[in-house]
Amino acid sequence: MQSIKRILVVLDPSREDNVALVRSRLLAGYLGAELHLLVCENRRDYSDMLDELCESLDTAGIKARYTQTWQSNLTDTIIRTLLTEGCGLVIKQHTPDNPLKKALLTPEDWKLLRYCPAPVLLAKGSALWMHGKVLAAVDLGGHDDQHQGLRDAIVRHAADIARMTSGELHLLSAHPAPMLSAANPIYQLRETILEIYMEKARRYITEYEIPESRTHIDEGPADVLIPRVAAQIGACVTVIGTVARTGISGALIGNTAEVVLDQLSGDVLVLKPDDMIDHLQDLVEK
Repeated sequence: MQSIKRILVVLDPSREDNVALVRSRLLAGYLGAELHLLVCENRRDYSDMLDELCESLDTAGIKARYTQTWQSNLTDTIIRTLLTEGCGLVIKQHTPDNPLKKALLTPEDWKLLRYCPAPVLLAKGSALWMHGKVLAAVDLGGHDDQHQGLRDAIVRHAADIARMTSGELHLLSAHPAPMLSAANPIYQLRETILEIYMEKARRYITEYEIPESRTHIDEGPADVLIPRVAAQIGACVTVIGTVARTGISGALIGNTAEVVLDQLSGDVLVLKPDDMIDHLQDLVEK
């Protein structure tokens, strides 16, 4: 996270509890980053409120400026401001959608996770991060460079947050159930599958000094295991990756980050592979 020098903070002026602003102040202080406040609104002028916020941040030693604008939709407004201002992280407060509405329409925060060419932190509650538990949820089953790079980034970001907050770093990965019909006999036994996943986790356990009590490698679907472990340990923030599935596959299969979003009580930091970030940025610029 040390490379992030400017953070885009999406504010909802209708809310009294600006959790996104609280998180952004903490991260800006730790990273020495500037804040760019964004109000996605064209019906009312909030410049007085934004001027006051920027003055308050400046007094606290945090450089900040703001934009109030509206494009065709919320996601497009956020992404275009992100690129215009050169921000390396988006922080936005998340409000769970009505289940019926979610079944009919893609929630705005899901769109942001799919299309934003930068990490997205969705702030969900007022729980403090200091001395909290940070959960790095990775897929240790992927073999390609894209998965490897994403895993490294997830654990690195989670470790940075744990270090910043004097918190505990936890590592999680779900593994598949054994299948007697598997072509590779290794995947026919639960013990050998667990051994493979533990071996892949060992480099993170060693590098970040994660004790066994904070290592959670278990059988089951990731979208079930992540909320369960997060609740058990009381995670204040969960760091997860997404492959930004869209279209029919996104509708039918879903992304783990999207599925677990409303099941987690803590904040969620979502990362994407570098090549996907580049691709999404190219799409916007076209």
